[in-house]
Amino acid sequence: MAKKILIAYYSWSGNTERLAKIIQRVTNGKVFAMKVADGTFSTDMFDTSDRAKKQLETNQLPKLVGELPDVSNYDLVLVGGPVWSGEVSTPVRSFLQQITPSKTKLAPFYTDTVSADSYEKDFKHLVGTSQVVKGLGLTGSDWDTAEKAVVDWSESF
Repeated sequence: MAKKILIAYYSWSGNTERLAKIIQRVTNGKVFAMKVADGTFSTDMFDTSDRAKKQLETNQLPKLVGELPDVSNYDLVLVGGPVWSGEVSTPVRSFLQQITPSKTKLAPFYTDTVSADSYEKDFKHLVGTSQVVKGLGLTGSDWDTAEKAVVDWSESF
């Protein structure tokens, strides 16, 4: 039986959306784009980083716009986002707080300009007892081999 896959992602710059589209082509999963209200973040990377740090300090994560999918309808939920200060971005944190995965497996995918630092460790911490499978991260120099990386990764689940 084929796995029912949800690809849920937040993309600030467009890179994570680009990766999500490659994943969708390879897995034929359903795509859900996380959105935040206009003005939540700046188009400036440094200002956005400052806003996200403030959100974490005050425990005021951004609200996601629109209805969230019922993740219990899927065998696997691939959760994607940009790496912010080496960790999971605040919109993805908000998504993870709002879903109830039950027996659904989760896997992170993420994009970063240089290094993901402790992204997967942070992701596992955020989802608690949920089963997490190996993630996939791409840096700015990985786009030439992204499709192959996604195919290889998809074979692990």
